[in-house]
Amino acid sequence: MDTAEILKKVRQIEIKTKGLTNHIFAGEYHSAFKGRGMSFSEVRDYHFGDDVRSIDWNVTARFNHPFVKVFEEERELTVMLLVDMSESSSFGTKKQDKRDLITELCAVLAFSAIKNNDKVGVIFFSDGMEKYIPPKKGKSHILFIIRELLSFTPKRKGTNIKETLRFFNNATKKRSIVFMLSDFLSGNYQDALNIAAKRHDVVGVQVYDQRDKDLPPVGLIQVADAETGATQWVDTNDRRVRQYYEQQFLQHSQYCKNAFMKSGAELVSVRTDEDYVKALQTFFLNRA
Repeated sequence: MDTAEILKKVRQIEIKTKGLTNHIFAGEYHSAFKGRGMSFSEVRDYHFGDDVRSIDWNVTARFNHPFVKVFEEERELTVMLLVDMSESSSFGTKKQDKRDLITELCAVLAFSAIKNNDKVGVIFFSDGMEKYIPPKKGKSHILFIIRELLSFTPKRKGTNIKETLRFFNNATKKRSIVFMLSDFLSGNYQDALNIAAKRHDVVGVQVYDQRDKDLPPVGLIQVADAETGATQWVDTNDRRVRQYYEQQFLQHSQYCKNAFMKSGAELVSVRTDEDYVKALQTFFLNRA
Protein backbone atom coordinates (compact mmCIF):
# COMPACT_ATOMS: atom_id res chain seq x y z
CA MET A 1 0.00 0.00 0.00
CA ASP A 2 1.17 3.53 -0.75
CA THR A 3 0.90 6.32 1.80
CA ALA A 4 -2.52 7.53 0.62
CA GLU A 5 -3.97 4.02 0.80
CA ILE A 6 -2.51 3.48 4.28
CA LEU A 7 -3.99 6.75 5.57
CA LYS A 8 -7.37 5.89 4.06
CA LYS A 9 -7.29 2.44 5.67
CA VAL A 10 -6.22 3.94 9.02
CA ARG A 11 -9.22 6.28 8.87
CA GLN A 12 -11.60 3.41 8.05
CA ILE A 13 -10.28 1.32 10.92
CA GLU A 14 -10.43 4.30 13.29
CA ILE A 15 -14.08 5.02 12.45
CA LYS A 16 -15.14 1.39 12.81
CA THR A 17 -13.18 0.40 15.90
CA LYS A 18 -13.55 3.69 17.77
CA GLY A 19 -17.31 3.44 17.26
CA LEU A 20 -17.30 -0.07 18.70
CA THR A 21 -15.24 1.14 21.65
CA ASN A 22 -17.56 4.07 22.40
CA HIS A 23 -20.82 2.16 22.12
CA ILE A 24 -19.97 -1.42 23.10
CA PHE A 25 -16.67 -1.99 24.87
CA ALA A 26 -16.12 1.06 27.10
CA GLY A 27 -17.84 -0.29 30.21
CA GLU A 28 -16.86 -3.91 29.60
CA TYR A 29 -13.17 -3.08 29.30
CA HIS A 30 -13.21 -1.06 32.52
CA SER A 31 -14.97 -3.86 34.41
CA ALA A 32 -12.72 -6.58 32.99
CA PHE A 33 -9.42 -4.80 33.71
CA LYS A 34 -9.68 -2.90 36.96
CA GLY A 35 -6.58 -1.37 38.51
CA ARG A 36 -4.78 -3.96 40.57
CA GLY A 37 -3.44 -1.59 43.25
CA MET A 38 -4.88 0.84 45.78
CA SER A 39 -3.50 4.29 46.53
CA PHE A 40 -4.19 6.63 49.47
CA SER A 41 -6.74 9.32 48.63
CA GLU A 42 -7.81 11.16 51.81
CA VAL A 43 -8.96 10.86 55.40
CA ARG A 44 -12.54 11.33 56.60
CA ASP A 45 -14.55 11.05 59.79
CA TYR A 46 -15.06 7.56 61.12
CA HIS A 47 -18.60 6.23 60.51
CA PHE A 48 -20.26 3.38 62.33
CA GLY A 49 -19.45 0.14 60.51
CA ASP A 50 -16.10 1.29 59.09
CA ASP A 51 -13.24 -1.20 59.36
CA VAL A 52 -11.25 -0.25 62.47
CA ARG A 53 -8.09 -1.34 60.63
CA SER A 54 -8.47 1.69 58.36
CA ILE A 55 -8.33 4.19 61.27
CA ASP A 56 -5.56 6.75 60.85
CA TRP A 57 -4.25 6.85 64.41
CA ASN A 58 -1.97 9.85 63.85
CA VAL A 59 -4.79 12.09 62.63
CA THR A 60 -7.17 10.67 65.25
CA ALA A 61 -4.73 11.53 68.06
CA ARG A 62 -4.15 15.02 66.67
CA PHE A 63 -7.86 15.94 66.54
CA ASN A 64 -9.10 13.70 69.36
CA HIS A 65 -11.69 12.29 67.00
CA PRO A 66 -11.58 9.08 64.92
CA PHE A 67 -10.61 9.40 61.26
CA VAL A 68 -10.20 6.65 58.65
CA LYS A 69 -7.96 6.45 55.60
CA VAL A 70 -9.70 6.32 52.22
CA PHE A 71 -8.05 4.46 49.37
CA GLU A 72 -8.97 4.49 45.71
CA GLU A 73 -8.25 2.08 42.92
CA GLU A 74 -5.18 2.85 40.83
CA ARG A 75 -6.81 3.07 37.42
CA GLU A 76 -3.86 3.78 35.16
CA LEU A 77 -2.71 0.54 33.58
CA THR A 78 -0.24 -0.42 30.87
CA VAL A 79 -1.56 -2.49 28.00
CA MET A 80 0.95 -4.34 25.83
CA LEU A 81 -0.06 -5.77 22.46
CA LEU A 82 2.18 -8.64 21.32
CA VAL A 83 1.41 -8.92 17.60
CA ASP A 84 2.30 -11.85 15.34
CA MET A 85 3.72 -10.52 12.06
CA SER A 86 4.86 -13.91 10.71
CA GLU A 87 4.04 -15.03 7.19
CA SER A 88 1.24 -17.36 8.34
CA SER A 89 -0.67 -14.36 9.70
CA SER A 90 -1.17 -13.12 6.12
CA PHE A 91 -3.30 -16.19 5.30
CA GLY A 92 -7.06 -15.85 4.81
CA THR A 93 -9.66 -17.31 2.46
CA LYS A 94 -12.98 -15.65 3.18
CA LYS A 95 -13.90 -12.31 4.77
CA GLN A 96 -10.33 -11.17 5.53
CA ASP A 97 -6.90 -12.54 6.30
CA LYS A 98 -5.56 -13.06 9.80
CA ARG A 99 -3.39 -9.93 9.66
CA ASP A 100 -6.40 -7.72 8.87
CA LEU A 101 -8.36 -9.22 11.75
CA ILE A 102 -5.42 -8.79 14.13
CA THR A 103 -5.14 -5.12 13.11
CA GLU A 104 -8.81 -4.46 13.88
CA LEU A 105 -8.60 -6.31 17.19
CA CYS A 106 -5.53 -4.28 18.17
CA ALA A 107 -7.34 -1.05 17.28
CA VAL A 108 -10.40 -1.96 19.37
CA LEU A 109 -8.26 -2.92 22.37
CA ALA A 110 -6.06 0.18 22.03
CA PHE A 111 -8.98 2.61 21.77
CA SER A 112 -10.65 0.89 24.75
CA ALA A 113 -7.44 1.32 26.73
CA ILE A 114 -6.93 5.03 26.03
CA LYS A 115 -10.61 5.72 26.75
CA ASN A 116 -9.78 4.47 30.25
CA ASN A 117 -6.62 6.60 30.40
CA ASP A 118 -4.29 3.59 30.07
CA LYS A 119 -0.99 3.46 28.21
CA VAL A 120 -0.59 1.20 25.16
CA GLY A 121 2.62 -0.33 23.84
CA VAL A 122 3.30 -2.86 21.08
CA ILE A 123 5.77 -5.61 20.27
CA PHE A 124 5.78 -6.91 16.69
CA PHE A 125 7.26 -10.39 16.49
CA SER A 126 7.96 -13.23 14.07
CA ASP A 127 10.57 -15.83 15.03
CA GLY A 128 12.31 -12.92 16.75
CA MET A 129 11.47 -9.46 18.06
CA GLU A 130 10.74 -7.23 15.06
CA LYS A 131 9.75 -3.85 16.53
CA TYR A 132 9.06 -2.34 19.95
CA ILE A 133 6.76 0.66 20.44
CA PRO A 134 6.97 1.97 24.04
CA PRO A 135 3.69 2.47 25.95
CA LYS A 136 2.11 5.92 25.63
CA LYS A 137 -1.30 7.53 25.89
CA GLY A 138 -3.36 9.45 23.39
CA LYS A 139 -5.23 9.14 20.12
CA SER A 140 -2.25 10.13 17.96
CA HIS A 141 -0.23 7.28 19.50
CA ILE A 142 -2.98 4.77 18.68
CA LEU A 143 -3.21 6.03 15.09
CA PHE A 144 0.57 5.63 14.81
CA ILE A 145 0.23 2.01 16.00
CA ILE A 146 -2.48 1.32 13.41
CA ARG A 147 -0.32 2.80 10.64
CA GLU A 148 2.56 0.56 11.71
CA LEU A 149 0.28 -2.49 11.77
CA LEU A 150 -0.76 -1.75 8.19
CA SER A 151 2.63 -0.86 6.75
CA PHE A 152 5.23 -2.82 8.71
CA THR A 153 7.21 -5.47 6.82
CA PRO A 154 8.86 -8.09 9.06
CA LYS A 155 12.41 -9.26 8.43
CA ARG A 156 11.58 -12.93 9.12
CA LYS A 157 8.76 -15.32 8.23
CA GLY A 158 8.57 -17.74 11.16
CA THR A 159 6.84 -17.68 14.57
CA ASN A 160 8.56 -18.08 17.92
CA ILE A 161 6.21 -17.52 20.85
CA LYS A 162 8.76 -18.68 23.44
CA GLU A 163 11.45 -16.16 22.45
CA THR A 164 8.89 -13.36 22.17
CA LEU A 165 7.63 -14.00 25.70
CA ARG A 166 11.23 -14.21 26.96
CA PHE A 167 11.98 -10.82 25.43
CA PHE A 168 8.81 -9.35 26.94
CA ASN A 169 9.54 -10.86 30.38
CA ASN A 170 13.02 -9.31 30.37
CA ALA A 171 11.97 -5.95 28.93
CA THR A 172 8.84 -5.25 31.00
CA LYS A 173 9.07 -5.12 34.77
CA LYS A 174 5.88 -3.20 35.58
CA ARG A 175 2.78 -5.36 35.77
CA SER A 176 0.83 -5.01 32.53
CA ILE A 177 -2.22 -6.29 30.72
CA VAL A 178 -0.85 -8.35 27.83
CA PHE A 179 -2.81 -9.27 24.72
CA MET A 180 -0.91 -11.71 22.51
CA LEU A 181 -2.53 -11.89 19.07
CA SER A 182 -1.36 -14.81 16.95
CA ASP A 183 -2.28 -18.09 15.31
CA PHE A 184 0.26 -19.60 17.77
CA LEU A 185 1.86 -21.82 15.12
CA SER A 186 4.97 -22.20 17.23
CA GLY A 187 6.89 -24.72 19.29
CA ASN A 188 6.67 -25.32 23.03
CA TYR A 189 6.21 -22.03 24.89
CA GLN A 190 4.74 -23.30 28.18
CA ASP A 191 7.60 -22.24 30.50
CA ALA A 192 7.86 -18.72 29.08
CA LEU A 193 4.07 -18.34 29.30
CA ASN A 194 4.09 -19.49 32.94
CA ILE A 195 6.61 -16.76 33.83
CA ALA A 196 4.71 -14.06 31.94
CA ALA A 197 1.37 -15.02 33.52
CA LYS A 198 2.82 -14.83 37.04
CA ARG A 199 3.98 -11.25 36.48
CA HIS A 200 1.27 -9.94 34.18
CA ASP A 201 -2.39 -10.31 33.25
CA VAL A 202 -1.99 -12.33 30.03
CA VAL A 203 -4.70 -12.90 27.42
CA GLY A 204 -4.06 -14.88 24.24
CA VAL A 205 -6.16 -14.12 21.17
CA GLN A 206 -5.91 -17.08 18.80
CA VAL A 207 -6.78 -15.95 15.28
CA TYR A 208 -7.46 -18.64 12.69
CA ASP A 209 -9.03 -19.19 9.28
CA GLN A 210 -11.57 -21.87 8.41
CA ARG A 211 -9.07 -23.36 5.96
CA ASP A 212 -6.57 -23.80 8.80
CA LYS A 213 -8.96 -26.52 9.94
CA ASP A 214 -10.85 -27.79 6.87
CA LEU A 215 -9.46 -28.84 3.49
CA PRO A 216 -12.02 -28.68 0.66
CA PRO A 217 -12.15 -31.74 -1.64
CA VAL A 218 -10.76 -30.09 -4.79
CA GLY A 219 -8.43 -32.82 -6.03
CA LEU A 220 -4.64 -32.90 -6.18
CA ILE A 221 -3.11 -29.57 -5.12
CA GLN A 222 0.31 -28.26 -4.20
CA VAL A 223 0.41 -26.68 -0.75
CA ALA A 224 3.17 -24.52 0.69
CA ASP A 225 4.16 -23.73 4.28
CA ALA A 226 4.09 -19.91 4.38
CA GLU A 227 6.81 -19.75 7.03
CA THR A 228 9.28 -22.39 5.86
CA GLY A 229 8.55 -22.38 2.12
CA ALA A 230 8.30 -26.19 2.08
CA THR A 231 5.86 -27.55 -0.52
CA GLN A 232 4.12 -30.85 -1.11
CA TRP A 233 1.36 -32.35 -3.22
CA VAL A 234 -1.84 -33.28 -1.38
CA ASP A 235 -4.81 -35.29 -2.62
CA THR A 236 -7.66 -33.39 -1.00
CA ASN A 237 -10.21 -35.89 -2.37
CA ASP A 238 -8.79 -38.47 0.05
CA ARG A 239 -11.01 -38.42 3.14
CA ARG A 240 -8.17 -39.65 5.35
CA VAL A 241 -6.01 -36.71 4.27
CA ARG A 242 -8.76 -34.25 5.19
CA GLN A 243 -9.33 -35.97 8.54
CA TYR A 244 -5.61 -35.88 9.33
CA TYR A 245 -5.46 -32.18 8.43
CA GLU A 246 -8.38 -31.39 10.77
CA GLN A 247 -6.88 -33.55 13.53
CA GLN A 248 -3.60 -31.61 13.36
CA PHE A 249 -5.47 -28.34 13.78
CA LEU A 250 -7.52 -29.64 16.72
CA GLN A 251 -4.39 -30.96 18.45
CA HIS A 252 -2.73 -27.58 17.99
CA SER A 253 -5.78 -25.76 19.38
CA GLN A 254 -5.92 -28.10 22.36
CA TYR A 255 -2.24 -27.46 23.10
CA CYS A 256 -2.93 -23.71 23.11
CA LYS A 257 -5.91 -24.11 25.47
CA ASN A 258 -3.96 -26.33 27.85
CA ALA A 259 -0.89 -24.07 27.84
CA PHE A 260 -2.90 -20.98 28.75
CA MET A 261 -5.01 -22.80 31.32
CA LYS A 262 -1.94 -24.29 33.07
CA SER A 263 -0.28 -20.88 33.28
CA GLY A 264 -3.36 -19.17 34.69
CA ALA A 265 -3.67 -16.99 31.58
CA GLU A 266 -6.75 -16.77 29.37
CA LEU A 267 -7.37 -17.58 25.70
CA VAL A 268 -9.93 -16.27 23.23
CA SER A 269 -10.35 -17.80 19.76
CA VAL A 270 -11.58 -15.71 16.82
CA ARG A 271 -12.10 -16.94 13.23
CA THR A 272 -11.46 -14.59 10.32
CA ASP A 273 -15.03 -14.85 8.97
CA GLU A 274 -16.78 -14.57 12.34
CA ASP A 275 -17.92 -11.53 14.33
CA TYR A 276 -15.12 -10.69 16.74
CA VAL A 277 -17.39 -8.23 18.58
CA LYS A 278 -19.35 -11.08 20.13
CA ALA A 279 -16.18 -12.98 21.09
CA LEU A 280 -14.64 -9.93 22.81
CA GLN A 281 -17.87 -8.95 24.52
CA THR A 282 -18.32 -12.44 25.94
CA PHE A 283 -14.73 -12.46 27.16
CA PHE A 284 -15.02 -9.04 28.85
CA LEU A 285 -18.34 -9.89 30.51
CA ASN A 286 -17.04 -13.23 31.82
CA ARG A 287 -14.11 -11.44 33.47
CA ALA A 288 -16.15 -8.65 35.04
